[in-house]
Amino acid sequence: MASDARAALERARARLDRLSLYPRPVRIDRVRVVTLPWFFGLPWLRRYAGYTLIRTILLRRPLAQVSDDLLTHELCHVWQMQNEPLKVIWAFFTHRYRNNPYEIQARRAVEETRATEPSRS
Repeated sequence: MASDARAALERARARLDRLSLYPRPVRIDRVRVVTLPWFFGLPWLRRYAGYTLIRTILLRRPLAQVSDDLLTHELCHVWQMQNEPLKVIWAFFTHRYRNNPYEIQARRAVEETRATEPSRS
């Protein structure tokens, strides 16, 4: 993993470590961060800046152009998958994006950790 991606994941993990959402802290040893602009050109993905696939975080823009808030949000999804994979997948199919409890939890995690940690823009 590139050192800039590793450093960004470490910052995001440090933010999530302040929360007690799950019994075990998020593990980042096998998490990959990939910039894949064409993926976000797909019609149902155009509104997103990032997307998480189990332990791969996909970004629309290069990591240097992405805020720590976005990476923290996506890493929270990795954490969710590490702890409740079936529930996360089920929620994806049974809830609209805005009302998905895991999306709400990830947005809240960013908000709760932003207060004491300035985000990089």
